[in-house]
Amino acid sequence: MRAYEKNIRKAEPYVPGEQPQNKVIKLNTNENPYPPAPGVEKALKEMDTDRFRLYPDPTCGPLVEALADFYHVKPEQVFVGVGSDDVLAMCFLTFFNSEKPILFPDITYSFYKVWAELYRIPYECQKLDADFRIVKEDYDKENGGVIFPNPNAPTGIYEELDMVEDIIRANQDVVVIIDEAYIDFAGCSAIELVDKYDNLIVVQTFSKARSMAGMRIGYAIGSPALIKYLQDAKYSFNSYTMNQAALVCGVESVKDQAYFEEGIRKIIHTREWAKEELEKLGFCCLDSDANFIFVTHPRYDAKRLFEALKENGIYVRYWGSGRIKQYLRITIGTREEMEELFKFLKKYKGDCL
Repeated sequence: MRAYEKNIRKAEPYVPGEQPQNKVIKLNTNENPYPPAPGVEKALKEMDTDRFRLYPDPTCGPLVEALADFYHVKPEQVFVGVGSDDVLAMCFLTFFNSEKPILFPDITYSFYKVWAELYRIPYECQKLDADFRIVKEDYDKENGGVIFPNPNAPTGIYEELDMVEDIIRANQDVVVIIDEAYIDFAGCSAIELVDKYDNLIVVQTFSKARSMAGMRIGYAIGSPALIKYLQDAKYSFNSYTMNQAALVCGVESVKDQAYFEEGIRKIIHTREWAKEELEKLGFCCLDSDANFIFVTHPRYDAKRLFEALKENGIYVRYWGSGRIKQYLRITIGTREEMEELFKFLKKYKGDCL
């Protein structure tokens, strides 16, 4: 090792889902199969490109205002970043600065470990129960902060708001972050609790329900004090995080609530139908409330099925570790894409008989 290497921050990087460049049925990264709101396309076509020579608004003012109106909170309760990953990383850097370990589930979004190790934050993983649900009592102990997704990823399981509140209530001396990337496909959001608990941060994204993964827009909602701390950290190393196009398109997306709700309805309808079809084929499906389904089959090896799907141009997500080594995560695509998936699975079943 070179002398300088001992002082380099090192971390095992997060491994995102594959982004194939050829035409495939892509059900591996939980992207929305439908286009963004029509106003987004219109805004892009009408955008004055002369604005691109200027720095964007560092406060992200119009988008912050739009989100504040949508969620009925004050603008000073909204923080915007380059996708929810950027927002979450900023939250780790800002709020988790204790010698005590932060707490999150053992089966969850794997980026949490990456950020904790990168920023040298001690952490402990709390084991999900046999049904892959959070055990709230495991979070009722001394810690340096709490974070978990709801619905969880990759399981898709949603915890009811009263249980979420129990965890927040038990941890009022630290910051609690609820990562709600998939909340629009599930139930009540913890945003309802931000005025009740000043230690709560709720993080959401435009990447799933709003069909804008490529624009990279995420946001946090919390008390004005916590949002101010986030803004101070942001301005300490990059004031201009959001580009002009993302800000304009984000506002247009928030404006069209009817389109937003219709897109969610279509995905939920396809999800529930897909669960039934998978169960007919012998798969065991967790009761997902996200835009994906977490499945296993008693007779199929998950890795072999993953590879067979990929060879036939159908991409799903496979981890192959621990308690989930025999599970696959399948993003909800269009009805036509899901029918192609089932067509292949029926053939695979026949080949395995």
